[in-house]
Amino acid sequence: MKPLPEGMVRVVKVYDGDTIGVMVKGSREKIRLIGIDAPEIGQQLWGQMAKEHLRELLEHSDWVVALEFDVQDRDKYGRLLRYVNTPDGSMLNLQMLKDGYAMLLTVPPNIRYVGELRNAQHEARGKSIGIWGRGGLKETPREYRKEHPRP
Repeated sequence: MKPLPEGMVRVVKVYDGDTIGVMVKGSREKIRLIGIDAPEIGQQLWGQMAKEHLRELLEHSDWVVALEFDVQDRDKYGRLLRYVNTPDGSMLNLQMLKDGYAMLLTVPPNIRYVGELRNAQHEARGKSIGIWGRGGLKETPREYRKEHPRP
C-alpha cells in the first residue's frame, strides 16, 4: 500500500451513513460525521441506501480522507467528531446532505459549517431528492432511535 499524503487517513469501514472507521497513527478510530444524521440501518431501505451512498463517495476518493476537528473532540459513545474531506476538497458531511441521504443535526459547540450544511439540506428538500422525495423517510433518525434505543 502506498504512503498517504500528508494529513490524510485511510478509511477502513463504513458503519452507516454518518459513521466510518479510519486508521489514525496505527489504530482504528470510529468517526462520526459532524452536522448530519443519516437514517439508521434499521430504517428499512433508507439506512442501507445512506450507507451505500457514503461508501460510493469514499470509493471516488480512493478511501483516503482528511479529518477536520471543530470544538468538541468526541461524542458520548467515544467516537471522534469530524468533518470528513476528500483529497479534492469535497466535504462528505455536506455531500450527504446535498444528495438527500442525511438530514441536518446541529449539536453545539460543533457548528463551524452549520450555514453551509443547512443550505445543502434546503437544496435537497427543494429538489425533493433522496429522503426528501416521494417515498422518502417516514421518521427521522432521532425518532427511530427513541423507539429503538441502543443497548
